[in-house]
Amino acid sequence: MGKTISEKIISEHVGRDVRPGEFVVARVDVVMAQDGTGPLSVQELKKMDMERVFDKRNSILFIDHASPSPRKELSNAQKLLREFSKKTGAFLSDVGEGVCHQRLVEDWVNPGNLVVGADSHTCTSGALGAFSTGMGSTDIALAFALGKVWLKVPETYKFIVKGKLPDGVYSKDIILHIIGKIGADGATYKAMEFEGDVIENLSMSSRFTITNMAVEAGGKTGLIGTDGITKSYLKKRGRGNKFREIKSDSDANFEKLFEIEANKLEPLVSFPHTVDNVKGISNIEDVKIDQVFIGTCTNGRLEDLRIAASILKDKKRHPDTRLIVVPASREVFLDALREGLIEIFLQAGAAVESPGCGPCVGIHKGVLADGEIVLSTQNRNFEGRMGNPEGFIYLSSPATAAASAIEGKIADPRRYLK
Repeated sequence: MGKTISEKIISEHVGRDVRPGEFVVARVDVVMAQDGTGPLSVQELKKMDMERVFDKRNSILFIDHASPSPRKELSNAQKLLREFSKKTGAFLSDVGEGVCHQRLVEDWVNPGNLVVGADSHTCTSGALGAFSTGMGSTDIALAFALGKVWLKVPETYKFIVKGKLPDGVYSKDIILHIIGKIGADGATYKAMEFEGDVIENLSMSSRFTITNMAVEAGGKTGLIGTDGITKSYLKKRGRGNKFREIKSDSDANFEKLFEIEANKLEPLVSFPHTVDNVKGISNIEDVKIDQVFIGTCTNGRLEDLRIAASILKDKKRHPDTRLIVVPASREVFLDALREGLIEIFLQAGAAVESPGCGPCVGIHKGVLADGEIVLSTQNRNFEGRMGNPEGFIYLSSPATAAASAIEGKIADPRRYLK
């Protein structure tokens, strides 16, 4: 019997063939925590008298969730991470460098890696053909020190996306459709593998958007097999020699198969307060928007900013709608500056903030007032997610977000396409 991508990677890191449902201890390649979860990992290591890391380059501490820190309590937590980095040699990605998941794919993750992080959206890196998953801070603490984790080998769901994406429909719409179809717990502890001619023609940036949101359906990880697009991306990043072909075998066993006809999709919006509460743009009546947020580990890459800027060029945000733009990393910010995208956003009336998680985690840079509505390109719209339980979070693609910023209400981006 053949193996899925997950089964192949975990088998390599255990040193023997594994099957779904087994509990195993596996070697890891990359371990990370961020400033919301990392302090607990460091404190646990101190308690166990194990303040060390298994690999200095591949044990990473990201200061991105409160970047720069808005409160002294968070500043003290970040100080703890900086001190741990100096003591152990763990790599520190400090304020302004960017969101952990974007930074991982820029500089660390390669096909066939086993990556663990103290953040649920660590699954983003699976678009590079890596088994990448989020875990609790205590598990990550031991992974830092020992270079190993325990996990259950997941069963795999395969999602085949066929056809051609219509104009104005993007990878964010694909994954929102899938989550709406199977539910927010529809793939709990399953590996979600994405393939089909639509996936094969997506850029790496678009692929990252899809795997990033696997966890919003309960997935343990999201995976896309490697191909020429993967190889080109790695070569551009200076890691061309790390490319390897990794795909599921033709006779691999998938617990479930799903087929999606891309040509039937339209721009989608996820309504409060669950990600699977998805509606097509043609079925949405006037929904006034107080704030639009374009950024995050889901849709804060250069491609996303280009899409939003193409709609916002020579236009202004609605006077009653705030617009916040946060590039996902320093590199993305610099590239956007060189291309003139930042100028377009500023002229449109946006507030452009330094790279980081920003409003997505509800700590700073855009907390909602009571009763306010935001349309965001992030991945999660739970009650209180953006800092106020009395706010309402809607999710969309960057194109829909940009169009909505102009009209001051949820708007169809297709009317702005050139």
